[in-house]
Amino acid sequence: MSTLIPGSAASAGPLPPRVARAPRPLLLHSTAWTPPAPPAAALETRVIDSLSEVEEPDAPTVLVLDRALAVGADELEAALRALPDAVIVVPADEETDAVARWSERVLLTLPGGDEAAARAIRGALRLSAARLSQARLERELAGARSQLRELAGVGMALMTERDPDRLLNTILSKARQLTASDAGSLYLVEEEDGERRLCFTLAQNDSIDAPFRAFTLPLDTTSVAGYAAVTGETLRIADAYDLPADAPYRLNRSFDERFGYRTSSMLVVPMVDHRGGVVGVLQLINHKRDPEARIDGPEAAAQWVTPYRPREMEVVQALAGQAAVSIENSRLYRQVENLFESFVKAAVVAVDQRDPATSGHSVRVATLTCDLAVALERGGRGPYAGMRFTSEQMRELRYASLLHDFGKVGVREEVLVKPKKLPPLLMERVQGRFAFIRRTLEMEHYRARAHAAERGERLADAAMEARMAELERVRTLVLSANEPTILPEKAAAELDGLSALTFAGPEGMPLPYVTEEELAYLRIPKGSLTEEERKEIESHVEQTYRFLVQIPWTGDLGNVAAIAYGHHEKLNGRGYPRGVSADGIPPQTRMMTVADIFDALTASDRPYKRAVSAEKAIDILHMEARDGLLDTDLVETMVESGVYRRILEVDWRAL
Repeated sequence: MSTLIPGSAASAGPLPPRVARAPRPLLLHSTAWTPPAPPAAALETRVIDSLSEVEEPDAPTVLVLDRALAVGADELEAALRALPDAVIVVPADEETDAVARWSERVLLTLPGGDEAAARAIRGALRLSAARLSQARLERELAGARSQLRELAGVGMALMTERDPDRLLNTILSKARQLTASDAGSLYLVEEEDGERRLCFTLAQNDSIDAPFRAFTLPLDTTSVAGYAAVTGETLRIADAYDLPADAPYRLNRSFDERFGYRTSSMLVVPMVDHRGGVVGVLQLINHKRDPEARIDGPEAAAQWVTPYRPREMEVVQALAGQAAVSIENSRLYRQVENLFESFVKAAVVAVDQRDPATSGHSVRVATLTCDLAVALERGGRGPYAGMRFTSEQMRELRYASLLHDFGKVGVREEVLVKPKKLPPLLMERVQGRFAFIRRTLEMEHYRARAHAAERGERLADAAMEARMAELERVRTLVLSANEPTILPEKAAAELDGLSALTFAGPEGMPLPYVTEEELAYLRIPKGSLTEEERKEIESHVEQTYRFLVQIPWTGDLGNVAAIAYGHHEKLNGRGYPRGVSADGIPPQTRMMTVADIFDALTASDRPYKRAVSAEKAIDILHMEARDGLLDTDLVETMVESGVYRRILEVDWRAL
């Protein structure tokens, strides 16, 4: 039985070898200029009468511009700009160079002497070859981009098409289109009476209009499709009529003999599902130079068919994977979900890296939130007793939790990672000022002692020591107040007195030990942020929501943005950004809020706070629940189920 779309006579032997010869480098000039003698054997010279005769080259090309060609162009600038980029223009002499040196298309003038001129021409040819290579690479890149767009289109078809037959037709036709294949076929692995076989399910051919007839093949290595299915390997065959002698598979030529076809190059790709099982084989036949050519016999095959390249193999392997997913439709969604979640997780980790101290926070919050949802199903308390979440709702909850802090990308880094109350620049200024004050006090003391010595007196050091002690007290107070802890009332009162302390500046004018701007930061009652900075941090919730609502979520993920939006709201309405109360906060958001606070408390030490133990964090959650900020039933469920332990015991990269 045939393993592919059959064709051509059994007597037809291997195709004659095609020897590709690269075109020779080309030197263009007028009749008024004589090439260096003797010309290189591999160099072709051609006489032209005007610049308009220059065509797009397929080989490195140099144009020698002499007076005859320059004078013959009425609009020399336009004529030079119209030349193909790969054509290198070299003036023949200094006189021509003087006429055209303003043009960016013109290189150095040819030197005198045949040997020097020949070297210059060879250099220009190398430059032309480089430009040709660049143009070829750009074309290949454009082709790769086009293929990627086509692959994206196939992906969209997979997501929207529910009819398996139309879907498989799309896969095969796109594979042929992307690889310029004349024909193709698709096999599926099916099981009948306990025996797995290959079923010839679909066929397409641009050159032969043959009736389709389904048949089956044994699942072994005797056919090319069977070999790919059994081994899971991709076959890239240059000529199906000239297979290696030790190959276990052979081509059945019955279709070629019946319809006058000629099967030459082949690309046979197994369709592998997410478990590594082969569900079918995608087989492409006769890669053509010209997609419009018809392969109606050996002569046409010899003229138009070329072997498949590695790039086509990679594209078809991608399509074959999509085909496998389409066949196993239920597996498609699971695979897409896993891929999308991995992407979301990677994106969130990248966001967390802006603040290394919080790395893994979003992943841990998502894990604890989902674990808490499972715990509710197993033994929820109060209104949550018997609550159930579908797999779609669990996925929605996880995505919302992973992305709940995404808006932090819009917060300035100096605010996001601010460890102390004073910004680093102001802290450096304060430290420098105290060092200057110390030097000033020392200088004043030693100057006074010198004056006293001149008078025969001795100046005591007690006053100096008292001033130094006062300076150190103020410095210690500033350093203590700069820590992001709760500011004691005594320290706050002492800070108020600092504004009266001054020293003599460089010009003799009194300057404050601590400026009002610095005192404003030091008076922050709790944490390291001013009210304006805190509002900027809090704005990440709004920015997260604005980002998430722009994503065209599918219906089963439609609440991702709304769930993430409320993770800083409190049941008593004292949260932010909207200040909504219990009725406006869904259970999913309440769970995320509990998880968010627990991880923030127990996360590894951060510059602005130390981590607390799990027991202390639970005490804080209980206290906030009693104060009406958090849901008591959710806090109790988390504690009683012990689900919080996983994010403490497992590295977040493994969650």
